[in-house]
Amino acid sequence: MSTDIFKRVLPLVVIISLLILAWILDITSFINLESLKLQRENFIDHVTRYPILSAAGFIAIYILSVAISLPIATLLTLLGGFLFGRWLGTLLIVISATIGATILFLAARRAIGNSLREKAGPLYKKIEPNMRHNAIGYLLFMRLVPLFPFFMVNIVPALFNIRLFPYIVTTFVGIIPGTFVYANVGRELGTIETLTDLASVETLIAFSLLGVFALIPTIYKQIQARNNLSSLNKLD
Repeated sequence: MSTDIFKRVLPLVVIISLLILAWILDITSFINLESLKLQRENFIDHVTRYPILSAAGFIAIYILSVAISLPIATLLTLLGGFLFGRWLGTLLIVISATIGATILFLAARRAIGNSLREKAGPLYKKIEPNMRHNAIGYLLFMRLVPLFPFFMVNIVPALFNIRLFPYIVTTFVGIIPGTFVYANVGRELGTIETLTDLASVETLIAFSLLGVFALIPTIYKQIQARNNLSSLNKLD
């Protein structure tokens, strides 16, 4: 492996290695709803005594969990709402999740993006410019609609050469509604019985509608472009 290739894939290798280590250590068995509920008084006591240190530790854990795609983001979001309240909790979570997602995005784009684009077939080359030019609409749609796994939305943009700034902005803005809902629910951490009951059907529909609304400008722009192209073809 050449030095350039090694440097390119190293960040992603580190992320994958940390994920494998987390699974080997069975981290997810220690971080579950029941354990958080049992330890909630200890958590509150620690936050009361060391508020800044607690917030910094929470941010670091959240960033790492998102960067290596551990499936504990919902639990940490509930915990953040419980420990820091709906407003501060939402802010800390959104910042942490955005940083973690950006780390994974940059690692994937550096390691995979260029190679994929070089070897891509005609279908990819047809889709890629559309994704890149309409990144904000598509990314907001994927962030808001609860059908798309968070880790998938972190990686897919890296495959389409999406610029960093739109990625960060859409990640930050797009996860605010869902984060606020779960952080608000997390204030009643002791009463939550199962994660599957957290989001009501009405909430999921509302998020989906937000995603559709975010996509409307992109759809309109594409329709206009096709109409303009059709008009030009008729003139010819």
